Amino acid sequence: MSSEAHDSVGAAAEKTGAININGEESSEPSKSALKKAQKQQKMAEEKAAKAAKLKEAQVKPAAKKSSGKEIEGAELKAINIKKEADFAGWYAQVLTKGGFISYTDISGCYVYRPASYVIWEQITAWFDKRIKSIGVKNCYFPMFATKEQLEIEKDHVEGFAAEVAWVTKYGNSQLEKEIAIRPTSETVMYGHYANWIRSHRDLPLRLNQWNSVVRWEFKHPQPFLRTREFLWQEGHTAHLTKQGSEEEVLQILEWYAGVYEELLAVPVIRGRKTDKEKFAGGDYTTTVEGYIPETGRGIQGGTSHCLGQNFSKMFNIVVEDPANKEGAKLHVWQNSWGLSTRTIGVMVMIHSDNRGLVLPPRVAETQVVIVPVGITAKTSEDQKTALHKEVDALEAILKAVDLRVISDKSEGYSPGWKFNEWEQKGVPLRLEFGPGESKGHYVTTSRRDIPGKEGKGQIAITELGAEVPKLLSTIQSDLYDRADQTYKQHTKQITAWDEFVPSLNAKNVNLIPHCLTEKCEDKVKELSAKRDTDDNVPQDEKAPSMGAKSLCIPFKQPSGGLREGTQCLNPECDNKAVKWCLFGRSY
Repeated sequence: MSSEAHDSVGAAAEKTGAININGEESSEPSKSALKKAQKQQKMAEEKAAKAAKLKEAQVKPAAKKSSGKEIEGAELKAINIKKEADFAGWYAQVLTKGGFISYTDISGCYVYRPASYVIWEQITAWFDKRIKSIGVKNCYFPMFATKEQLEIEKDHVEGFAAEVAWVTKYGNSQLEKEIAIRPTSETVMYGHYANWIRSHRDLPLRLNQWNSVVRWEFKHPQPFLRTREFLWQEGHTAHLTKQGSEEEVLQILEWYAGVYEELLAVPVIRGRKTDKEKFAGGDYTTTVEGYIPETGRGIQGGTSHCLGQNFSKMFNIVVEDPANKEGAKLHVWQNSWGLSTRTIGVMVMIHSDNRGLVLPPRVAETQVVIVPVGITAKTSEDQKTALHKEVDALEAILKAVDLRVISDKSEGYSPGWKFNEWEQKGVPLRLEFGPGESKGHYVTTSRRDIPGKEGKGQIAITELGAEVPKLLSTIQSDLYDRADQTYKQHTKQITAWDEFVPSLNAKNVNLIPHCLTEKCEDKVKELSAKRDTDDNVPQDEKAPSMGAKSLCIPFKQPSGGLREGTQCLNPECDNKAVKWCLFGRSY
């Protein structure tokens, strides 16, 4: 290493800045329904097996390094399915080849590998810090529930009945009573709340648990989006007043939006679910709704429910009313709210491309990778060692400003092979460093989110500790801005029914004047659907024939609101519109 390069790296190490990119979320089915479900399950299992094997990628041997050395049989399995051609196949390849998941022998159940699980850890840390700031405490309840527990609240259990998984045996013996594996924990937890809450002084009671739940869906499974076991948090709180309950509902929803927008660079629309789509057994549901451009479908991102007094009346959770001197009792007001690993799937679908994963810097396992370049057959061992020492010094500079950085000094692989590998894994920023960069006292930068020459740049070594965090922040904001622009471009305000279905077919979600009645919602879905009974067609390919459902009533209504007397858009409805409501095909 030249004395000039040594001085340059040393000076930069002393000049590290404080910029931080890290930013610090039943009744049994009928025989016909069961038969259909079993058929769908078999198809899903076959699909999963096929996806597990995947199509053999076209591979190229690792290019020989000019030193003449290479690893025998080294190859990189590139993404060979185009996002725009086969979205489901592309998604499976991106996740497996990017090191996010592995398939298991049980359809709909997946291994979350470290590269994806670390993103969940980033989400949990960010969200956990915020809920604790308002007094939420973490706890853990058993995963098992009795049938009697689930059936206490009729409307609630009906919402999950078809998806509940039951334990009927232990060893070779039958259980006297079957035991459910929790699909959610309201009815498991609230009997205890009735015992614990004895006075208004015990309120608010705010508990949350980070756990897994099981919902044995018969629909086609997709990693992170629709799985039979998934990770989530579920918060369950009790309040003295309706006002206190409603304030918390909106605060939690805003933090859910923060998980998507601040961490994952994913825009969402905040709103309220219609009565048809609200949480079963609750008063109302608030939601953050995302959008997947390639399929033109909306996706529910996270929900915060105001349960009202429905569950407290079922479980007799009462306290004395401090405002009533006669000692009258009142039922507490309750909320529940949940955010799951679906967040990861939404992020992947929106940002990733035909080269693999594209990860927002704030949640990526590795934010920066440094790749040595320019080592040839004429490079001596001393020169290579000196270059690697410089790379180590660069790595130390970036770690000193709290960046997650690695250097790839592995032998036997060409720089081009390494570039492709780290691009496939979605690392936000690559730094290239060779003899030319050493002599010029700079590093060459390559952004993952911008392909080709447009994503290239240079940073002086003396500015590395300040400029790399700034560049990562730019990448983070650019990812969000591009996704936000796309979402806005594909959210159409529709005032004529003749425009509704063509807009859906153009991969848009539609904001329409609507009366918000359940009967009318059903009719809109029916009128916008094309009949397709072929269960062998993959779900993504069937999307164009899906009917539109209500996604939410956006809190932010179009300027001017609804003109008085505006008719519901449904041509078969005689009602006046109440709100602008977002409709779309949906996951």
